[in-house]
Amino acid sequence: MSVECNGTIETALDILVGKWKPVILFHIFDKGTLRFSELQRLIPKVTKKMLTTQLRELEHHDIINRKIYAQIPPKVEYSITEYGKGLMPLLVSMHEWGLTHLQHLDELYAAKQLENDK
Repeated sequence: MSVECNGTIETALDILVGKWKPVILFHIFDKGTLRFSELQRLIPKVTKKMLTTQLRELEHHDIINRKIYAQIPPKVEYSITEYGKGLMPLLVSMHEWGLTHLQHLDELYAAKQLENDK
């Protein structure tokens, strides 16, 4: 397959690169609109600062929407934008490939164990 990139793959990766961005997006796609605290509970290993940074970057690229409610304590909700919905097939493919890869690694490990047991 011969495809010219001309920076398009790099552009897509710039938007999605980051350990937490695909995870954040997957949760928002799965659950719909989520508050910051809900995202923190769903992704317990992410720091508050990193979650904020990743959300701001996704918002900057019009992938997610941030809605701030003027109340005390402050309430902020995140949802996917119409434009961001175009990423859904990519995220589903990444999820499916990840599952397949984990199974592949399990098979490799089992085969090596059999080889070592001989």
